[in-house]
Amino acid sequence: MSIPPKKERVHFPRLEVQWLGRMGYEEAYQLQRSIHAQRLVDEIEDRMLLLEHPPVFTIPRRSKPENLLVGQDFVKTQGAATHSTDRGGEITFHDPGQLVGYPICRLEARGRDLHSHLRWMESRLAEVAERFGVPGTTRKGFAGLWVENRKIASIGIAVKRWTTLHGFALNVNNDLSPFRWIRPCGLTGIEMTSLAKEAGHAISWRLLLEETCNAFGGEWKE
Repeated sequence: MSIPPKKERVHFPRLEVQWLGRMGYEEAYQLQRSIHAQRLVDEIEDRMLLLEHPPVFTIPRRSKPENLLVGQDFVKTQGAATHSTDRGGEITFHDPGQLVGYPICRLEARGRDLHSHLRWMESRLAEVAERFGVPGTTRKGFAGLWVENRKIASIGIAVKRWTTLHGFALNVNNDLSPFRWIRPCGLTGIEMTSLAKEAGHAISWRLLLEETCNAFGGEWKE
C-alpha cells in the first residue's frame, strides 16, 4: 500500500486590519474597489476593513422585492437609507453598533476555494463571539453565525478575478428593531440577536476590535 504524499501547509498572506470608524456605504464600497485594484496587482497585502455604517438596508440585485416589508417612504422617515449592492446573499441591515468587516483577499493563496473562505469567516466570527461568552454556531446551507436559532452575524461577498469584496456584519451593540422591516437574508420567521443581547451587557468596542483582529490573525494598519 502506497503512502499518500504529505500535503503542504497553506500559509495565508499577511492580513492587514484597518479601523475606519463610521462610513457611508457608497464611500466604503468605493474604498473597497480601490483596495481591490491594488490587491490584484500585489501592490498591497490582503486587507480587512473594519467599520460601522449609518442606518442602511443593502439590497443585492437579485434580491426579491418582497423581502423588504415596508415602503421606501417609511424607511426614509425612520432615518435610514436603501442601497443596491453587488454582493451575494439577500437583503440585510446595517447601523451603528454593528461591526462590519470587509476582508479583501486574493483566493489563490487559499486554494481558490470560495466555500473555504466563507467557512474561515464563520469560524473567526465564532471565535470572537466565544471571547465574549457567546457560543456561536453555523447552520448547514446558510452562511453566517447563529446562537441557537437566533442569527447574530450575516455574510455576503463578491469575488472578482479571484479576489474578494464585501464580507460580514456582526451585531454587537446595535438596535435590532429595523430587522423587523425585512426578511433578513431572505429568511422568514428568524430572530436577529447581538453580542450585547446574548451577553447581557454592552460590549466594549475597543476590546471587540482587538479580539476581532486577533481572531482573524491580522495586524493593525494605521
